[in-house]
Amino acid sequence: MSFVHLHVHSSYSVLDGLASPKDLVKYAKELGMNALALTDHGTMFGTLDFFKAATTEGIKPIIGLEAYVAPRSMLDKDVSRDKKPYHLLLLAKNMTGYKNLLKIASVSQLEGFYYHPRVDKAYLSEHTEGLIGTSACLAGEIPRALNDNDLAKAESSLTWYKEVFGPGNFYLELQDHNIPELFRVNRLMVELAKKTNTPLVATNDVHYARKEDADLQDILLCVQTGKLLSDTNRMRMSDDSYYLRSPEEMQSIFSQVPEALTNTVLIAEQCEVDLTRSSYHLPKFEVPEGQSPESFLLDLCQKGLRQNIPDRVDSPEIQERLKYELGVINQMGFAEYFLIVWDLCRFSRERNIWYNVRGSGNGSLVAFALDITSVEPLSYHLLFERFLNPDRITMPDIDLDYQDDRRAEVMEYCNQKYGADKVAQIITFGTLAARGAVRDVGRVMNIPLVEVDRVAKAVPPPVQGKNVPLVKALETTPELKDLYDSNEQYKRLIDVAGRMEGSIRNVGTHAAGVIISDLPLTEYLPLHRPTNQNDELPIKSVAQYDMAGINDLGLLKVDFLGLTTLTIMAKACEYIKERHGVNLTLSSIPIDDAKVFDYIGEGHTSGLFQLEGGGMTRYLVQMQPKTIQHVIAMVALYRPGPMEIIPDYIDNMKGEVPVTYQHEKLEEILKETYGHTVYQEQIMQAAMRLAGYSPGDSDDLRSAVSKKDAAKVKKHRSKFINGAVKNGIDKDTAIEIFKHWEAFASYGFNKSHATNYGIVAVKTAYLKYYYSVEFMTALLSAWKNDNEKCAQYIAECREMGIEVLPPDVNSSGYDFTIEDRPNGTAAIRFGLGAVKNVGQSPVEEIIKGREDAPDGMSQVFNSLNDFGRRVDLRKVGKRPLECLIKVGALDQLGERGSMLASIDQIVNVSTSHFRAKEMGQMDLFGGMTIEETPMLILQTQNRMSKKDQLDWEKELLGMYISDHPLNEYLRQVENKVSHNSSTLVESEESSKVTVGGVVNRLRPIRTKKDQMMAFVTLSDAFGDMDLVFFPKTWEQHQQIIDVGRVLLVEGKAQHRDTKTSILVDKASVVETSADQADSGDSMSGPFFELAMERNLPDMRLLSRFAWPLANGDDPVESEEPVEDVYEDNFEAPPWEAEPEFMDDPIFETKIVEQIITEETITIEVETPPSVQTESEQQFLEKDKTSEEFEYIDDEMTKNLPGQILVLTLQPCDSPEQDQRKLSKYHGWLCSHPGRDLFGFRLMTPKGWQVVYYPNFPIEINDSIIMQLEQDLGKENIVCQAYSASLTF
Repeated sequence: MSFVHLHVHSSYSVLDGLASPKDLVKYAKELGMNALALTDHGTMFGTLDFFKAATTEGIKPIIGLEAYVAPRSMLDKDVSRDKKPYHLLLLAKNMTGYKNLLKIASVSQLEGFYYHPRVDKAYLSEHTEGLIGTSACLAGEIPRALNDNDLAKAESSLTWYKEVFGPGNFYLELQDHNIPELFRVNRLMVELAKKTNTPLVATNDVHYARKEDADLQDILLCVQTGKLLSDTNRMRMSDDSYYLRSPEEMQSIFSQVPEALTNTVLIAEQCEVDLTRSSYHLPKFEVPEGQSPESFLLDLCQKGLRQNIPDRVDSPEIQERLKYELGVINQMGFAEYFLIVWDLCRFSRERNIWYNVRGSGNGSLVAFALDITSVEPLSYHLLFERFLNPDRITMPDIDLDYQDDRRAEVMEYCNQKYGADKVAQIITFGTLAARGAVRDVGRVMNIPLVEVDRVAKAVPPPVQGKNVPLVKALETTPELKDLYDSNEQYKRLIDVAGRMEGSIRNVGTHAAGVIISDLPLTEYLPLHRPTNQNDELPIKSVAQYDMAGINDLGLLKVDFLGLTTLTIMAKACEYIKERHGVNLTLSSIPIDDAKVFDYIGEGHTSGLFQLEGGGMTRYLVQMQPKTIQHVIAMVALYRPGPMEIIPDYIDNMKGEVPVTYQHEKLEEILKETYGHTVYQEQIMQAAMRLAGYSPGDSDDLRSAVSKKDAAKVKKHRSKFINGAVKNGIDKDTAIEIFKHWEAFASYGFNKSHATNYGIVAVKTAYLKYYYSVEFMTALLSAWKNDNEKCAQYIAECREMGIEVLPPDVNSSGYDFTIEDRPNGTAAIRFGLGAVKNVGQSPVEEIIKGREDAPDGMSQVFNSLNDFGRRVDLRKVGKRPLECLIKVGALDQLGERGSMLASIDQIVNVSTSHFRAKEMGQMDLFGGMTIEETPMLILQTQNRMSKKDQLDWEKELLGMYISDHPLNEYLRQVENKVSHNSSTLVESEESSKVTVGGVVNRLRPIRTKKDQMMAFVTLSDAFGDMDLVFFPKTWEQHQQIIDVGRVLLVEGKAQHRDTKTSILVDKASVVETSADQADSGDSMSGPFFELAMERNLPDMRLLSRFAWPLANGDDPVESEEPVEDVYEDNFEAPPWEAEPEFMDDPIFETKIVEQIITEETITIEVETPPSVQTESEQQFLEKDKTSEEFEYIDDEMTKNLPGQILVLTLQPCDSPEQDQRKLSKYHGWLCSHPGRDLFGFRLMTPKGWQVVYYPNFPIEINDSIIMQLEQDLGKENIVCQAYSASLTF
């Protein structure tokens, strides 16, 4: 060995390094190298992957880090002085050095981060033992000083580093790249080395493995910086030399300083770091004096079993299973693991925090005895080996579901009990999948967005959660292959994107995983700062190693998952206890109530855990479940793949088709699932019974089949067949059984998991059936920020006969609440927290004012003056108050229109009152002297129209509460319809149905036979329905079908997987006496905004166009639910967030950002991509082959005619007016479907921007242009040929 690469960056130098550690190691081996270093920028993300890859290939791994050294203290964060830290290369000589690297990498993230993860010299000087340092690249302190001709500083800095690292442990680094300054710095470096007797070392600043990968790494840099490849002024590497050069190349380059090459070998020989796990690192669990963890665990188990199953605890079956499980647990050294999890569950029970176990942990009797799970595994034939197998040496993994509003309390308990330095969350790495790679590469190459989108949408979706690589997609997806072959631009885009797949795009935090160790975590791994901004989570550090690395190190991982269902159940049971005196817990809710199973079988599944949804409900109605096993089987079967056997399963269950078995010995195992292999555990049981497998071997077979491990499957095929033949089973039968199992791999399900979730599902049904009001109140509270779900559940309440009352400041809480009515019934009161733009603090202020009524006064606000004097409206805020007025929450205190017109006066009166109260002084007798504050008198009596009130309800509540705009129309057809949108799913396949509603989406398409047909979305008071007009039917009805029109539709129900559609036979228009002739150009009407709402742009996405308010404050944004997904995009520019709305099929725009510096803007208009709803995609996939229904979307053809309309919308006085104006014209244009395009030119704080909508083709005609000119003026309208550039 003549040379070792010591300065190497992998893909874990996010968006800077390209090659994975595995690729680097593989190429180094091809070059004949037997050692290699990894020194990623500021982090050690890839250390364990690199170590495993290197040891597997027989290459010595050298663990390192390119650190950042702060110019001053790492706590100093002045942009002018501290933004540019120095680089410093660090390599671990031994385990002491490795642990110092862990500490340096951790403190630089947790304490020193400022643009970069930084450490300072003070900290560095205390942690250099076992480390070798080098001066790094041109950004190092010494090279930078030499480049600045500050030779004195260079020498003094070198002296400091040599003293800190110790004799022979610091080197001056030489590199050779096409950087003009580098040649001179190298010469000065050699002179400095001679002068100070400092050794030299030669490196190559590796950022990719092979020279030909330089262009890919350049693309990564563009993605990181938000630049185009064509941009001249951007960050880029100086040439294509940043690869793993061969030893021969390095010798040729540095032939004049051979010692610099020899020193790389000497350094490699000094580095000996072994990261192989030698033991597990469980935190010590304190047990009572005189007991060991094993004996204490046994005592707890016996006590728990005696309490949970007193009549069976002494049975041989239970005691033998307990003895077996404890034997395995103790043999593997995991007694303390179970005690730790038991302690977490004990804490949760004492705090009345509901929890549950998902996954294979439900198969453990020990977990049941410890009250970790409420599932007794023997009654459900669950296997312990599926959870813990002595032949599979891995840490147990019990995943805990907690009610999502209290999960943080348990995490905080972990912090307190074990110490914050021993507890951390786990990092995740987001990699570029095929579709994301296409979008990133296309953007960087400056390929028109519409073209990129066309390719991205041709990429097939994930199959069973796994992304399809582009190389494979080209072989299996004709549409993508056709694009690839059609022109060079598409070909290059797909080729380059395929090479970029797998690159790390960002880092995040695992939503649930938490690690707990016996020692401070920096003894085992480096820590990272939080990748999210969620201040509610108490754990403030993240492991830099991912889940696989945590397992490799032998650290304890516990999953704290948030489950909304547990929150709902806990809240419902609180209400039940308060109102009925019945104390229900998760373990005490019955699961054997026949009425509950009948209730499920009737299709009352809305809000039920795992059971709601059209497809599931339809199958449950067909099944008519009678036992918990039936529901468990449906939980396991209702997934892509096994869903196909559900009809056969139901037929066998009902006795309509005889149950058969491949062999009589399978009957005992498959009897409960009527001859079908549904669960993974059934394979394990069959292997043991038919072929004499041990429990451990049967689990290995299960794993091999599930993961499609070809080598293992082949081994087990032979083993199973031979074992089965020895047990008297015919060889051909054994072969057929094993073939069936191999096919089963795509849909086998974990029975332990299905059992637990099936039980929870039935328990939610019990609560809904017996305590409907309590359950639905809790359900609505949990989903108050999800408008779609909330609307669905309110519709369900109405069908159940439960009244849902509107929000009211005199009655509502933050959540939905139960309100007893004078007639003895209970109703549900809308929560104020469900109103958009009204956060928790304003609601708390209102409730505080309501409850703090003066002595002798009612808690009810009796007037607007009373409300303003008891509620400090300064703390509520004008915007929340306005929204509460609009939804009717203050209707008891005044008329909405008058209050809105006087809102400033209302706030001012309240402000004056509380300001006077704060300035008042105590008199001699202890009283408060307060100036009289003015009385509020509403001067205007503006009664708002019903339409406006309904619009506000829809906008701010997500639904209509007081009435529905369609009611007048639907009353005309209520005696004619057979189903509504919520009951349509219960219809039989191909049965005749009649429905009514308003058209809110219309999508004509052209078939392969050049015939027109259409997909239509029809809405009623309960939701949406998908209609399919085949060519003949469409030809008969197309003249009457238009967005906003109310229809009565007859047709046949068709169920496709999870979606139900209606194949239309006949449609007619519904009219009332109030209707007036609609010319098609009117911008008003009784339900115009309702009809348009599905087509309106998402205002959250357009918030970038909002004007500042008059007082200079930023507009108040809606409070939206925040997903529990954390990402750190490494300071990526804002435009990288664009895919969030680019992938939305309803709102798909091309945004051209241009600050006006000239009088013209040129926009190249591209052919718009096709957008289909999920139901349309399912329909087309199912039908285009069976009926030769290969469609051609008009929007994708070159025959799209040639007009585009752009409207300039001049700014109004407020952001709200701007948005309403935009919504008005967008909706009106969308109500004239056709083949032309439109867009808006908007003034924003950044200047003018143009937004157009390629997926909302319209018809541009003279009457439309005429009306727009009257409204907006000719100067604000441009209509030009589609193929031309658009000029202002």
